[in-house]
Order: sequence, then C-alpha cells, then structure tokens
Amino acid sequence: MSTRNPKAVILMGSKADLDFCKQIAEKLKLFSIESDLRIASAHKTPEHVLNILKSYEEDRVVFITVAGRSNALSGFVDANTDKPVIAAPPIKDNWIDLFSSIRMPSGVASMLVLEAENVALAVAKIFALSDERVRRAVIDYQKRKKEEILKSDEEVK
Repeated sequence: MSTRNPKAVILMGSKADLDFCKQIAEKLKLFSIESDLRIASAHKTPEHVLNILKSYEEDRVVFITVAGRSNALSGFVDANTDKPVIAAPPIKDNWIDLFSSIRMPSGVASMLVLEAENVALAVAKIFALSDERVRRAVIDYQKRKKEEILKSDEEVK
C-alpha cells in the first residue's frame, strides 16, 4: 500500500541505536513527518535490508540509516534504492567511527547529517520541495530558531 504522506524510514543496524532513532522520530514530528523504525544489518542480514527497501518502493520516503562503527548500511541502502538516504551515525565517544560514513564509492550518494534535529530538518527540506505543508513547517521552524537567537541577544545585553 502506497503512502502519499511524507515518511521517514529510520533503519538502524542494531537495537543499540534505538534511543537515538527515537530522538530523530520525535524531531520529525516538528514537521508533521511520520516515521517507521526498522532494524536490519547490511553485514548480517542484507536480504532483510533489501526486503525492507522493496516494501517502501511505491512510497514517498526518505531513508535515514543509523549505524556506527563500520557503516555499510548507508551505502548499501543508497545503492539499492532511488530514494534519498541520509546517513546519521550515532556519534558516541569515538569520532573515528564517522569515517565509514564519509567516503562512499562512486555511484553511491548517501548524505551525512549529524544530530537528531538536523537529520529531521534535512528530511523536511527534501519533502518541502514538493509538499507545501512541509515547506511551511520548515519556514516556521527557521523563524522560531531566529527568534530564539534574537531573544537570547536581548537577554544578554
């Protein structure tokens, strides 16, 4: 069944990343974007990843891949879908894990965005290209962020 509403599919490599994925899902609500949480590993369950991608073929989705250490998930997903893919590795203490998300082979173009709120904003901006409701939500969000800065400036004067 195809969904007309924009949706983010948050695909995590393991349940260890569930808390971070829930943060992303919560931030997506700022833009009225639904999300599905799924678990699949490019290393351990590649067939399962492909089945998940296939189940969203007809939907308006952006895939968010959340995998640390050796992030094969982002590249694998991107190479097997025509939908946008945002790599959102959960940065913990070891920033060296980020390197597996930065360089992708030719023909693989997953985008890298850190921090849950910024991931949600990137998804919203993708959907805003074709969805006026989401575009308005992005504009309102940006206005609130600007107002926060101006208010802070007034408070410290």
